[in-house]
Amino acid sequence: MTSPPTARDRAKAERADSLLNEAARLFAARGYSGVSLEDIGSAVGVSGPAVYRHFSGKQALLGAVLVKVSEDLVSGGSRVAAAAADDEGRMLALIDFHVDFALTHADVIRVQDRDLAHLSDEDRAEVRRLQRTYIDLWISALAPLHDAPSDELRLRVQACFGLINSTPHSTRSASRSKKSTATILTSMAHAALTS
Repeated sequence: MTSPPTARDRAKAERADSLLNEAARLFAARGYSGVSLEDIGSAVGVSGPAVYRHFSGKQALLGAVLVKVSEDLVSGGSRVAAAAADDEGRMLALIDFHVDFALTHADVIRVQDRDLAHLSDEDRAEVRRLQRTYIDLWISALAPLHDAPSDELRLRVQACFGLINSTPHSTRSASRSKKSTATILTSMAHAALTS
């Protein structure tokens, strides 16, 4: 039996989460090469060297950001898919889940698009493995709705991701509400998958 986390454990976990969030924000704004550990530490009120208490370096921090978000996609997608009552509901739940993710985590999408090459080989392999798992989850949801070979289903799913994941690049202005954007993206994604 493990003992409950102490106040110090909770504070350390909160600091690590803050570092991940600020790293994602800064990497999105300036790119991996344009950000130092000092910048990331300063954003959460600590010195650059204090970041080493949580992560072994900037590359490890980038890996933690991208692996965690990939894990979150797989676990969240699996959860909404399992909760759906029928095939159509499963597909719509996955679309809603991913649209919400894209609109809520725009920084991480920008980082993944631009800075994946800076990952360590181990982290890159893990991100790719998790991405394949997530794609396969969608293919399994789409297969009962669209009679097509698996390579076509994969193409449809990846094209759908491209559509949804382009939002961090195309919706930077606040001219449209998140709800309105989500409605448009959901409708377009469903049409793209099943046309």
